[in-house]
Amino acid sequence: MSHRDTADALEALFEVSNLLNTGLNRNSLSILVQLCELGVNPGALVHVVQELRRESGRLAQQEDDARSLASFGQLS
Repeated sequence: MSHRDTADALEALFEVSNLLNTGLNRNSLSILVQLCELGVNPGALVHVVQELRRESGRLAQQEDDARSLASFGQLS
């Protein structure tokens, strides 16, 4: 597959990814495709991406909570 064919295929995958609202950017999608091509189980990748998103959301919530508490402390 030529570089242009690879780029076109990735662009098509990115368009499908956007239509499915996956939230993956081009770079993330490219990495996931490369991992699949190396033989990584796609189902395992799904699990890892979902878990990373959950953890990221949990950490963001903790940061928001800490900022709110700090802000509340400054108001008192």
